[in-house]
Amino acid sequence: MKIRFLLLILFICTLLVSACGQKKIENEVTWPIKDFSATTQDNKPYGLKDLKGKVSITAFIFTSCADVCPPMTSNMAKIQKKVKAEGLKDVEFVSFSVDPTVDSPEVLTKYGKQFGVDFKNWTFLTGYSQEFIEEYAGKNFKTIVKKPEEGNQVIHQVYLYLVDKDGNIKKTYNGYQNVPFDEIMNDIKALQ
Repeated sequence: MKIRFLLLILFICTLLVSACGQKKIENEVTWPIKDFSATTQDNKPYGLKDLKGKVSITAFIFTSCADVCPPMTSNMAKIQKKVKAEGLKDVEFVSFSVDPTVDSPEVLTKYGKQFGVDFKNWTFLTGYSQEFIEEYAGKNFKTIVKKPEEGNQVIHQVYLYLVDKDGNIKKTYNGYQNVPFDEIMNDIKALQ
């Protein structure tokens, strides 16, 4: 009887210690993403179902961006390399174009190649209207996307979004400057 009791106590202590070591995401949110219909850089259909069961890092960019998008894409490429180096599975990278009339699948492919992205787990999206991406970004990602009537630049924010396996945004990060690479990697692992 004493042995069973001691084993039970040992088992409970083991559970408590292991629970204390679990990684948590600080300041996490739960913003569900609604389904969408887009076209990939490979000219294939893509929607939320393609992300189910995977953790993803998402950004809003456009290929003719004069300032923030190249560093954002470069920073995402660094995260992609870290994910690969650590052998993490089921992690996707998604870049929504905020200038879909300019960013055709071919243009997005060329853009991605400039940053050495691995298209096996990074998808660039287009194939929707300007009105759609402006509304979708605002309602689902709580971010601004607006293409002025004049000029070729699109107003958008520089966040990277961590999305869980069920399609919920869990956290946002600055994707342009002072990117918290270690924090992002820890948060990805916490969702695995």
